Amino acid sequence: MTIQIRTLDSTQPEFKKQLAHVLAFEATEDEAIDRAAAAILADVKARGDAAVLEYTNRFDRLQATSVAALEIPRADLLAALDQLPAPRRAALQTAADRVRAYHERQKIECGSAGFTYTEADGTVLGQKVTPLDRVGIYVPGGKAAYPSSVLMNAIPAKVAGVAEVIMVVPTPDGVKNPLVLAAAAIAGVDRVFTIGGAQAVGALAYGTDSIPAVDKIVGPGNAYVAAAKRRVFGVVGIDMIAGPSEILVLCDGSTDPDWVAMDLFSQAEHDELAQSILLCPDAAYIGRVQASIDKLIGDMPRQEVIRTSLTNRGALVKVRDMEEACEIANFIAAEHLEISATEPQRWADLIRHAGAMFLGRYSSESLGDYCAGPNHVLPTSRTARFSSPLGVYDFQKRSSVILVSEAGAQTLGKVAAELAYGEGLQAHARSAELRLK
Repeated sequence: MTIQIRTLDSTQPEFKKQLAHVLAFEATEDEAIDRAAAAILADVKARGDAAVLEYTNRFDRLQATSVAALEIPRADLLAALDQLPAPRRAALQTAADRVRAYHERQKIECGSAGFTYTEADGTVLGQKVTPLDRVGIYVPGGKAAYPSSVLMNAIPAKVAGVAEVIMVVPTPDGVKNPLVLAAAAIAGVDRVFTIGGAQAVGALAYGTDSIPAVDKIVGPGNAYVAAAKRRVFGVVGIDMIAGPSEILVLCDGSTDPDWVAMDLFSQAEHDELAQSILLCPDAAYIGRVQASIDKLIGDMPRQEVIRTSLTNRGALVKVRDMEEACEIANFIAAEHLEISATEPQRWADLIRHAGAMFLGRYSSESLGDYCAGPNHVLPTSRTARFSSPLGVYDFQKRSSVILVSEAGAQTLGKVAAELAYGEGLQAHARSAELRLK
């Protein structure tokens, strides 16, 4: 059965309005969800372990007698790793090695060593970079398991030098995913608790007798987790509030249409709100992609999710040329941007806003999800205009270093005093003046 994915044409007068309609996504939280999350957080803050245990037993249908019983021993993580089939263990190890190598390079290139410089009068200025002490990573559980999420959140934290990584993962009905546990072992996660939802966020943010408070919480979750992360921000840091997954494919018509169709599927299968868009200057090629979509959809186990996603939020867009495709791509600022063309770098040079760019027809977005190396935790819902992928830098903080020499105090003191008097802050001025000869 044909998928009724909308087709747009950038030359039509109503194009901008139509594109805005496709991109529209109301990210505001449902008031009932926000109230529920707030109540759970308050309860966890007040009652600690008792509240965490109560909500976990209720929502995940467990019968745990203590929060301590919800912690998975390190030996169990290693056992899960040892029991994986050899090909799957090798794939997990390869992915982890590549993610670690990329983030170790990122640590060097992003100035993680800090810096200092000395001025002529002996004053020393600089920046000290230090890792966070303790980080919490939220890993979704239930409908699906995401070992890749463990790697992408825990490995850059460890590369950054975070001393302790606490992982929380819900296990409805007590079912533990061995691949997730194995990923935790490989990534160097220090402690794992089988809790989820707003109660897990509250436990990480406020701390309980059994679960230590962290400095930052990262990782995706459901609407209750997102609402809780919003509310604890300020008590702890958070990475981002992620929206539905997105892919934008810029294609010059030279790629096998089956490949492009499957790339669109790869995001659409996440959930019904995921977004998949193709921009192409070749109308005939767009028709071939539509034909590939209709041909391939029948073999997809998650075809109903894909159909709903493509029908409600997908689009095949005819553009004037690849230059215009890049302009539109910068407006969309997609989470995943594939440039499937014979000269991908030429067009990549025109891109300013994208969470991650996949250049060339062999760079499928799915490789980035699992094992290419760069982080797959990416800004969504046009936030790539002002934010970046999760990285080593998210697990570090920077302190300014100021060592003023006696000579430097003579110059800087006069400047500071003059400005302080201008602001009406006499103590500031006198503090600087007392050091003048």
